[in-house]
Amino acid sequence: MPTATAKVDGLTTAAGVKASLLTSLAAATRHEAPYRHWTLTNVLPDAVVDALMALPFAAQDVGGVSGAREMHNDTRTYFDQANIDRHPVCEAVASAFHDTETVQAFADATGSDLDGCLVRLEYAMDASGFWLWPHTDLGVKRLTFLYYLAKDGQEDLGTDIYAAEDKWVKRAAFRRNEALMFVPSDNTWHGFEQRPIRGVRRSIVMNYVTDAWRDRWQLAYADAPVRATKSARRA
Repeated sequence: MPTATAKVDGLTTAAGVKASLLTSLAAATRHEAPYRHWTLTNVLPDAVVDALMALPFAAQDVGGVSGAREMHNDTRTYFDQANIDRHPVCEAVASAFHDTETVQAFADATGSDLDGCLVRLEYAMDASGFWLWPHTDLGVKRLTFLYYLAKDGQEDLGTDIYAAEDKWVKRAAFRRNEALMFVPSDNTWHGFEQRPIRGVRRSIVMNYVTDAWRDRWQLAYADAPVRATKSARRA
């Protein structure tokens, strides 16, 4: 079960992660085209960002095969129970996203019904050769939150946004401690156009998913659905 006691370098508790996340969410910029999405800055405390970037996980070798993350399911990394137990920063972040006040804030900001969902946090490490077809995330995902752990010189590695599967519109800036958020629907086309990746492109893909999610081992607190204190208001 999530706790509020995880420490990162003895400085930041899960409560501190939550406070930073809520402040960033309250100041998020909403965009209406080509579909409604939000950009967030200063999402997490600096000490937490440093700890996340220092996690000892290995980047995937896609072996020249890319287009969808599902092609390499056997080498993907999650804030699952093992990593939550092993790394305090994973516990702090997972606990903050699981918190009822956080869940309600996301529901209020986006209008998505998150009550009863589960937290899925993937730690993505992409190297040259990686790319993603345009896709929508429509299905059991109720919210998509793409959080960037960028280094200098990686600004062009953000998520590509499309008006349709074959109509590229813009690219999110890939900057440290910033995020792109949207509620999946049949028009939320996004992907990653193939291009050189300098070093490793690190990001965290956070989704609130419904109980229909089959790969329970990927989840943080798989037996503890999140709770919202009231129905989401229309964003």
